[in-house]
Amino acid sequence: MAEQTGIEWCHHTFNPWMGCTKVSAGCKHCYAERENLRYGKHRWGPGAERQVTSDTYWKQPLKWDRKAAADGVRRRVFCGSWCDVFEDRPDLVAPRARLFELIEQTPHLDWLLLTKRPENVVGMVPAEWQGKFPANVWVGTSVEDQETANKRIPALLQIPARIRFLSCEPLLDKVLLDNGETSWLTCDGENRSGIAGEHVCCEAFAVTGHHFHGIDWVIAGGESGPDARPMHPDHAYSLLDQCQAAGIPFFFKQWGEWTPRRELPEGTQVTASVVIADEADVFAPGYELLRAGKRAAGRLLRQRTWDEVPA
Repeated sequence: MAEQTGIEWCHHTFNPWMGCTKVSAGCKHCYAERENLRYGKHRWGPGAERQVTSDTYWKQPLKWDRKAAADGVRRRVFCGSWCDVFEDRPDLVAPRARLFELIEQTPHLDWLLLTKRPENVVGMVPAEWQGKFPANVWVGTSVEDQETANKRIPALLQIPARIRFLSCEPLLDKVLLDNGETSWLTCDGENRSGIAGEHVCCEAFAVTGHHFHGIDWVIAGGESGPDARPMHPDHAYSLLDQCQAAGIPFFFKQWGEWTPRRELPEGTQVTASVVIADEADVFAPGYELLRAGKRAAGRLLRQRTWDEVPA
């Protein structure tokens, strides 16, 4: 939880508290829980206490905001990497309100609120955020397979945030964001503003202040850690292709522990291998996945990095 972060798609991380409860398959090998236990802390599960971080720690975003203002460069803050801001617990009401005040006090930072509980968001934000979130608030949800996509994305699309994004990490199965009939990547043209006669979509945002549209950003990546599950390459390639077709920024964070031989630099030391079928071509020999560790596996997808971020 230092000032700088190793998470490639943000500049800083901030955790108003530590601890969470697992809700889906993507949580199985939670790195935050693993690190917490390594330090002898037991903050996970519905019966465990959540630890609010120190007052000194809470002052850091104010410093980041002053520096961003002086530099004239916005900074992205991932909140929270060791918690879920929208976990529904009575003991989190006060620190969550304090967090929203901090967000409003730091207008030169873009706050990336990532949750596995998007259905809770609208009911937990301040009353003055209803209908239009502050411009420096991005809201995202974690999606690891089609089941979680079908459940969480519709809830995310009801949130009037300027930027709405997906974190498909760990990507455990294929996720279709555009099946040819329904797309979560583009404006659907529906009037969901609640204002009679008003057509609200991307073009109307500047006038109405509402932003009912599709997903603005997709982050994808495989799982890391000792028990990491391999990510099928076709699932990552599919997400990339869908985003490119829709003109949506795509960020490939990592392969994780496992990577296909075709994406791994020559001479990389590996500890295990497995062959899986090529879903795109059943007559192809398949993919040989090599276990090389997160750092060696790297971030190349189709032999290049993908670091696209919304403007």
